[in-house]
Amino acid sequence: MNLKTVAKWTGNLLTYVMMAVLIFLAVTVVATKASGGEPEILGYQLKTVLSGSMEPEFNTGSIIAVEPGGDMTRFQSGDVITFVEEDGKLITHRVIEVVNSGEHVMYRTKGDNNASPDSSLVLSDNVVAQYTGFTIPYLGYVVNFAQSQNGAFLLLIPGFILIVYAGFTIWQAVRELEATNKELAKQINENSTVS
Repeated sequence: MNLKTVAKWTGNLLTYVMMAVLIFLAVTVVATKASGGEPEILGYQLKTVLSGSMEPEFNTGSIIAVEPGGDMTRFQSGDVITFVEEDGKLITHRVIEVVNSGEHVMYRTKGDNNASPDSSLVLSDNVVAQYTGFTIPYLGYVVNFAQSQNGAFLLLIPGFILIVYAGFTIWQAVRELEATNKELAKQINENSTVS
C-alpha cells in the first residue's frame, strides 16, 4: 500500500468520525432542547453520570442509557435503577433489597462504590427508569458542555473542520483534473504535429 492510499484512507476515516461526532452532538442537543430536559433517543433517555458512586459499572462523566416507564414495582435485587431523591436530584444506584410494606414496594439501594447503602428507602413511585447496561465513558463531559451556552461553539468546530477538509479535497481533485487535462492536451498536440 503506498503513502497516497494510506493518506486517502486516513482522511476518509477522519471525515466519517467527525461527521458521526457532529451528528451525535447535534441530535443530542436538539433532542434535549425539544424535550426541555434529558436527551431521548429511540425511547431511551441519556443521562450524564455526575459522581463515582457506581464505579466500576460506569465512571464519572459517562453517558448512560436508561429506559423510562413500565411497572416500577418489577425490580429485583441487582437491578440498577434511576430514581428521584427528596430534593429532586436523580440518582442511579443498584437495588440491594426489595421491601414490601402493605401496598407499597420500596427499594434499598446502594452505589457499587459506596461503603454503605443509601440512607433512605426508595418508594417505587419515585423510580423513573432502569439502567440498560449501555454506557459511553467520558462523553458526558462533552454533552454537558454542548448543552451549555458556550457549547454551540463546540458544534461549530467539527463543522468548520469538515468544510475545510471538503475544500481541500475539492482543491486536490481540481488539481488532478487540470494535470490530466494538460497531459491530454499535450498528447493531442503531439499527435497532431506528428501526422
